[in-house]
Amino acid sequence: MPGTRKLGKTTAQRTAMLRQQVTDFLDKGRMETTVTRAKEIAPLAEKMITLGKDKGLASYRQALEFITREDVAKKVFDELAPKYAERNGGYTRITRVGARRGDAAETAVIELV
Repeated sequence: MPGTRKLGKTTAQRTAMLRQQVTDFLDKGRMETTVTRAKEIAPLAEKMITLGKDKGLASYRQALEFITREDVAKKVFDELAPKYAERNGGYTRITRVGARRGDAAETAVIELV
């Protein structure tokens, strides 16, 4: 798992949360979350898109190990990977939005380029 941020969770909780957030992010293409979570999501999402560019059965199965929904994995391989075929990484963009009203946490929007 990239990064060393623990995000205030145990390993199992953190892994489950990141898997779900990456799945939702790849499904929608855009997500608003805290800056630290966005920084953790970006490399994982980029790895999934890179696996999609490979187009092999082994890569598809590797992506299914991390992505929680099969329809999202299919979307990564059929739609997103061909879109970024000419690009060597850098598929995501993180834009800081400001502080959240409830707890003043720094928020950001992460989106596919």
